Amino acid sequence: MDQQPETKPEQPPVRRAFRINPFIFVIVLFLTAIASAGVTMLALTTGDEKVAEVIQPTERQEFSRLYDVYDQLREQYYTDFDQEELVNGAINGMVDALGDPYSDYLNQEEAAQFDESISSSFQGIGAEIQEQNGVITVVSPIKNSPAERAGIMPNDKILSVDGEDIRGFSASEAVLLIRGEKGSEVTLTIQRGEAEPIEVTITRDDIPIETVYTEMLDGNVAHISISSFSHDTYQELLDALDEMEAQGMEKLLLDVRQNPGGLLNVAVDIASLFVEEGQPVLQIEQQGEATILPAVEAERVTVPTAVIIDGGSASASEIIAAALSESADIPVVGLPSFGKGTVQSVEDLADGSNIKLTTAKWLTPEGNWIHEEGVQPDEVVEYPDYASLAPLDPAVELSLDLQSEQVGVLKQFMTALGYSVDEEEMRFDEQLETAVEEFQQENELEVTGVVSGDTTLAIMDAVREKLRTEDPQLLRAIEVLDQAAE
Repeated sequence: MDQQPETKPEQPPVRRAFRINPFIFVIVLFLTAIASAGVTMLALTTGDEKVAEVIQPTERQEFSRLYDVYDQLREQYYTDFDQEELVNGAINGMVDALGDPYSDYLNQEEAAQFDESISSSFQGIGAEIQEQNGVITVVSPIKNSPAERAGIMPNDKILSVDGEDIRGFSASEAVLLIRGEKGSEVTLTIQRGEAEPIEVTITRDDIPIETVYTEMLDGNVAHISISSFSHDTYQELLDALDEMEAQGMEKLLLDVRQNPGGLLNVAVDIASLFVEEGQPVLQIEQQGEATILPAVEAERVTVPTAVIIDGGSASASEIIAAALSESADIPVVGLPSFGKGTVQSVEDLADGSNIKLTTAKWLTPEGNWIHEEGVQPDEVVEYPDYASLAPLDPAVELSLDLQSEQVGVLKQFMTALGYSVDEEEMRFDEQLETAVEEFQQENELEVTGVVSGDTTLAIMDAVREKLRTEDPQLLRAIEVLDQAAE
């Protein structure tokens, strides 16, 4: 008989606790969450009843070359470079490619300086500049600024700063070199017209916070000069008008010569003092469509008024001149203005930098675009010849028998001041030496017959004072007002 295997009685199962490695447990949970999210996303985005659509970011194909170049620089350039400078350079290059001298990218430092300039509180030489065909060009020196005292004039070309060639620089890059602390010096190489470049050393100073200057002339003619259009200019002008009225103002000369412009809204407010409410001050044209900006409610100036402009009057100054001429029939005297007929808007970026872009062009009330042509005065009055001469350099010594272009300029200045000299040759002759000695004696300077240092500065001050007291444009504007009153 076959023997069957022995069977053991059935035992109840032994209960044991379930154990798992904590790390594996966390991983399992994470994968479960991912799987659940995937199933949910699939359900939401597929099928006929999907309730959401996932949009994947698309690459900007137009920047693919930029990324490629940047990657190549990072991988292969032979030395380290500053990533921030590289990015700023790329943005600057893109804006510069517009070919628009008024559009600019400003890094954090440049943006901070721009904010200072429109608040009329900064230190430097006080000159509005712009880039023209790769050369930094003076639009206008600010009234009573170190630049004006040094003889800087509109259209002067700045070739170098402290010996550094700045041809090819943007205006914002040049500003960083030209500005500096009060009391420090900066040397500019200036070219005026076709003359040989000269060096002008300027001591930086606080640029005047005031933008409105007043004086009462004979015949109760109020002469009010506006040097720029900043945040406080409108209130300054109201205060100036009150002051002039208290002194018996009967006529007004509004002087915006060598005023490089400023804030558009301030220009509209000021124009509204002379243009009847609701009448056009200017037109803003964007993408072919024009919007009229009318004069706003204001207490209008009713005394006979004339406006004085010159080649340094730009932007907001031109808006004022054109508005008063076309919408208030106020005469304009002087020289054609600079010719800036575009509007810039500034957008702050997240890191403190900003971008200034031309966003529109502005037209006069009658629809004229004065860009690169300027506002044409009703009465054209030239400056005297000596006003456009290059300033003398006090660091250069001019003395007997020297022959140079600077000697020729000196002779023209001495003639303008009433001294008898021969302007035909550029040699420092005995006659010029005698004239210089007379000037030095009359101005209590050391009598040497040599022009340098204090003598040079005194000659330039005397020329500026002569131009101020015998201002042909101002005198003609007074005549125009007198004729209008007859």
